[in-house]
Amino acid sequence: MGLLMDQNGLPISYQLFSGNTNDCLTLRPILKSIKERYDIKRMIIVADKGLNTSNNIASHILHGDGYIYAQSVRKASRELQAYVLDEQDYRVWGEDFRIKSRLEPRTIHINNSLGKKVDFSIEQKQIVFYSRDYDLRAKAERAAAIAKAQEIIGSPSRLSLLQDFGCMKYIKHLNVDAKTGELLKDKKKIPVLDLEKIREEESFDGYYALVSSELDMSDDAIINTYRGLWQIEESFRITKGDLEARPVYLSNRDHIDAHFLTCFVSLLLIRCLQLRTNKQLPVGQMIDSLRRAGGSLIEEGLYVFDYYDDVLKEIGESVGIDFSYKYRHEKELRHLVAQVKK
Repeated sequence: MGLLMDQNGLPISYQLFSGNTNDCLTLRPILKSIKERYDIKRMIIVADKGLNTSNNIASHILHGDGYIYAQSVRKASRELQAYVLDEQDYRVWGEDFRIKSRLEPRTIHINNSLGKKVDFSIEQKQIVFYSRDYDLRAKAERAAAIAKAQEIIGSPSRLSLLQDFGCMKYIKHLNVDAKTGELLKDKKKIPVLDLEKIREEESFDGYYALVSSELDMSDDAIINTYRGLWQIEESFRITKGDLEARPVYLSNRDHIDAHFLTCFVSLLLIRCLQLRTNKQLPVGQMIDSLRRAGGSLIEEGLYVFDYYDDVLKEIGESVGIDFSYKYRHEKELRHLVAQVKK
C-alpha cells in the first residue's frame, strides 16, 4: 500500500501494489496519479533512505518536483563520512544536538529510453546532524546484538534458535553454509567478535544525514519537515494494528480493494478526529472508546448506552455530541446521523 499524506498527517491518497513489488517502484506511479487527480503543479517528496534512489530523484527533477530524503551515513561515500565526522562548522541546535550543511554536487545514474546508463550531475543540499538520543539508542541496540553474537561464539548450536540474524555481522570466521544454514566447523578459523567492525560502527553513532533539492530552504525547515515522516509510519501502524488491515484473508481483487478502501476511510476519519481534539488523545484509546460506545435496543425505539469515559467526553465536546446520555430514542439517533451527513 502506497500511502500519501499532507503536512497535517491527513491521508490524501493511496494505491495498492502486489506484495512482491519493491518499495522503490511504488513511488513514481502514485505521485503521477495524485498530481493529475488534484492538478498539483509541484510537490516536495519526503521519504526515508529506502526511496533515495537515482531513478526517483531523476524523476522528481524531470517533473519539476523536489525531495527531502534520508541518507545513510554508514553506507555513504568516504568523502561524506569524513565530512560528517569533521567537527568543524557544526553549530548547536537545541540540547545535545549539532547541525551543519553544505551544497554538494551529486552524480545521478539512470537508464535512458534505449536502456543505456546515463550519468548527469545535480546540486543538492546535504544536512548532517548529531543527536545524543540517537547515539544512546544506537549503542543500546548494538549492545543487545553483541550479546547475542557472544552467545553464538560461546555456543554455536544456538545459531539455529535465532530468528534475528542482525548479530551475525559482528562475528568473524563464522562459517555457515549459505544454502542450508548449517554451521560448518573450521579448526583454523575460530569465531570471534569483529572488534574492528564494532569500532567503525560506533564512530557514526548519533550522526544522521538528509539530502534535499531545496537549496534555499533553511536547515531547520528541512529537518522539521523530515520529522513529519513519523506520521506516515504511525499511520501504517494504526492501519495494520488498530484498523486490522493486515493480514488480509481475501483473494478476490474487488474484495481486497473494498477492504483497503474501508481502512483508508477509517484512517482519514480518525486523523480528522485527532485534529479536532488537538492531537491530545492516542489513536488506540479513541478507537477503543468509540467501539465500546455502542447501544443496545431494550424496547421498541429505545436504546441504552452503558459505556462512557473521559475519552468519549473529549471527543463529544470536539464534535458536538454528548455521549453521556444513557438512554436515547431512535428519533434522536436518526437526527444525529443526519447531522453527521451534513
